[in-house]
Amino acid sequence: MRRGRLLVAAGACALVALGVVTAPAVSAAPEDPATAPAAASDGMIAAMQRDLGLTEAQAVARVRQEASAMRIDPKAKAAAGADYGGSWFDAERGTLVVGLAGADRADEVRATGAEVAVVEHTLASLDAAKARLDRGKAPASVASWRVDPRAGGLVVSVVQGSTDRADVKAFVDRASGTVPVTVEEVDARPETLAAGTVGGDPYYINDRVRCSIGFSVHGGFVTAGHCGGTGASVKGWDGSAMGSFAGSSFPGDDYAFVRIGHGWWTVPVVLGWGTVPDRLVRGSSEAPVGSSICRSGSTTHWHCGRVLAKNETVNYAEGAVHQMTKTSVCAEGGDSGGSFITGEQAQGVTSGGWGNCSSGGETWFQPVNEILGRYGLSLVTA
Repeated sequence: MRRGRLLVAAGACALVALGVVTAPAVSAAPEDPATAPAAASDGMIAAMQRDLGLTEAQAVARVRQEASAMRIDPKAKAAAGADYGGSWFDAERGTLVVGLAGADRADEVRATGAEVAVVEHTLASLDAAKARLDRGKAPASVASWRVDPRAGGLVVSVVQGSTDRADVKAFVDRASGTVPVTVEEVDARPETLAAGTVGGDPYYINDRVRCSIGFSVHGGFVTAGHCGGTGASVKGWDGSAMGSFAGSSFPGDDYAFVRIGHGWWTVPVVLGWGTVPDRLVRGSSEAPVGSSICRSGSTTHWHCGRVLAKNETVNYAEGAVHQMTKTSVCAEGGDSGGSFITGEQAQGVTSGGWGNCSSGGETWFQPVNEILGRYGLSLVTA
């Protein structure tokens, strides 16, 4: 791969960050997001205005508020101790809210800068109830299931018209009795977002499938596991040899590590595709539910939305994938593996979704810190 061509491509898929974000570091603590530039005057603000319906002033304020929430979140969780009931970003108030299953630690949590909401169940109890659902096989008409700390229970999403099916009721009953379970109907079951070979800034697996690069890590990049199995060969956007999958997991998980060589190298960049300037990646602090988030992918390029839920299990046709994060960001085939980022903090790699970027939809990602920990990787950061 000729280095000059890559530089001209401005982070093209060729650099392990091409239409994606670079992966977060596990070996070192991420930079304090509150100290990172808020990008208040570039295309990032315009993209948030377009996709989130914000004014320029609201978008600028949101960036800074969410950076503060990411900084506060781990401190507030520690202060809550065993009473921790989850946390979320309240966009109307511009602050982090922490659920508490008791009042004893409220002052300690508020001292971190977070607000407090009283909840009936701890996050640990909600996670335990969800784990009972994860242990069994779900009917095809069950799209996903997740914890909902704000509502204090579980939410099971089913394809429209299937709520009263006997197998759906039997599945929901596994978690009933310990925490509240809400059943919601959705338009469609999520699908993975790989695609056949087409033009653009992709990477190609075994000359057949196109996906998007996720995050640059030392030695290669991370991406979606359904894009290729361990040992599968990878070519870059220009068709030249790039490397191979050194590790891959799907279903159950949806992540992979691609080791690169052949003159390719890594950079801490997420491609903005001309919609926004290419983004630098400075860490991997996790954004709370309710935060804004943007996605870069080789098919639909740059789109933004909100984090809707965490620890959701998605029931793909190939099998269930656990501990996913749900967003309101759209995506289409070929965007699989691409990066999700909030501010300058890497969040995860695109897994699947439903809908498209014309009519809208929802998308799930595998959190990047989990991937880094699984393979012992560290993020390439600016």
